Amino acid sequence: MAKDLFHQSVRNALEKDEWLITDDPLSLKLGGVDLYIDLGAEKLLAAERAGQKIAVEIKTFEGRSEIAEFHLALGQFLNYRLALQLSEPDRELFLAIPQIIYETFFSLEFIKTSITNYQIKLLVYEPSTETIVLWKS
Repeated sequence: MAKDLFHQSVRNALEKDEWLITDDPLSLKLGGVDLYIDLGAEKLLAAERAGQKIAVEIKTFEGRSEIAEFHLALGQFLNYRLALQLSEPDRELFLAIPQIIYETFFSLEFIKTSITNYQIKLLVYEPSTETIVLWKS
């Protein structure tokens, strides 16, 4: 299974933010289907997030078409969220995207409407500094 270009950057950013990576990847088996979400993590410190469990699907949007990449990411996100609701309902799913994509493509009105409509939680990261810029629920 190939890892995303910025997989290690996102993993490092989460660890800097005091998340414990529990799964790399987080594998789920449901109804005869094997699914692999890029990362599973748990917050051990910081009172406001203590005990919180997340799953993170990492996307770079480096393909030839940002809208095609978005369609793929959205479909994956919705399927992964359903799988988590059935198997690990206490784990929140986030779509991790680079800051530049958030500021450009994700600022388009249709994309913003899709994110709101489908209730997509975002983790915006800066790959060069390996930092989390924004959590958007």
